[in-house]
Amino acid sequence: MEFNDRDIILQAKDVTKIFKTQNNKSLTACDKINIDLKRGRCFGIVGESGCGKSTFVRMVMNLENITSGSIIYKGQDISKFNKNEVWLNRKNIQMIFQDAMSAFNPKMKIIDILTEPLFNFGLLEKKFKYEKAKELLNMVELSEEYLESYPHNLSGGQLQRIGIARAISLEPEILICDEATSALDVSVQSSIIKLLRKLQRERNLSILFICHDLMLVKSFSQELAVMYLGNVVEVIDSEKMQEIALHPYTKALLNAVFTLNTFSENKVKLLSGEVPSHLDVPQGCPFVNRCEYAMEICKKEKPLLKEVAPDHKVACHLISRK
Repeated sequence: MEFNDRDIILQAKDVTKIFKTQNNKSLTACDKINIDLKRGRCFGIVGESGCGKSTFVRMVMNLENITSGSIIYKGQDISKFNKNEVWLNRKNIQMIFQDAMSAFNPKMKIIDILTEPLFNFGLLEKKFKYEKAKELLNMVELSEEYLESYPHNLSGGQLQRIGIARAISLEPEILICDEATSALDVSVQSSIIKLLRKLQRERNLSILFICHDLMLVKSFSQELAVMYLGNVVEVIDSEKMQEIALHPYTKALLNAVFTLNTFSENKVKLLSGEVPSHLDVPQGCPFVNRCEYAMEICKKEKPLLKEVAPDHKVACHLISRK
């Protein structure tokens, strides 16, 4: 399927986030992130803990201010919105959090949790409250018997379904899932992914899916970005990832995955070394200290993210020299 610029619903342009530490040092959590989210598609972002993926989506949600760059939604730079504009934009972009329990008021019943966003925007009359809450529960395959329950009465998987229902209640165009399945058992995780796929098809949702589990992101998204130390090092077609991946870090992540097809002659390969501190990022390529193919230029000059094929971008001196 071919896409053009009109199909892009959200665009991040050189989005950078720099935090100041107590010692007045600069910590670059995200360094010139460029991402295009296409309408009705799922874009995954994967990387090790601390790579900057959650900071990025918090900027998309205006939960963090950006240091520089822009985030364009339907022609408007939402990173420049004032408080009222940010609030109004909540109808368009909603988020599901990793810890569903902490996302809810423990003193509120499920019926109130589900309908609160609708009342906040004046989209629901009180007389229709029960029916609407019941409809939302049915949408995420839960029984109306939970309406009078409190969050602590539900399991983790059930709570995440409530989180999805609450987010979808405002009929957003974009849904952000920030490690939304990582705290769940594998079987429950699978059912949540199945539900998200169903809702995406039915509502033509555009989804940003953030996760540290490469194979899960790969199975759910159509495109994905691989992040390392605040940088996007590769943007790639998820389905073809194993065949066309080029960046050494992406390949290392794929080689570190254990599957039932992993035989003795094709052993799991683990990355050596630790991710450097954001306060001590190497000069040149951020991956240089862990890359077995590092050249002299890698130590001096940071590679730019360049298109090597349609919808395939890589930031690596090794690739740009081929």
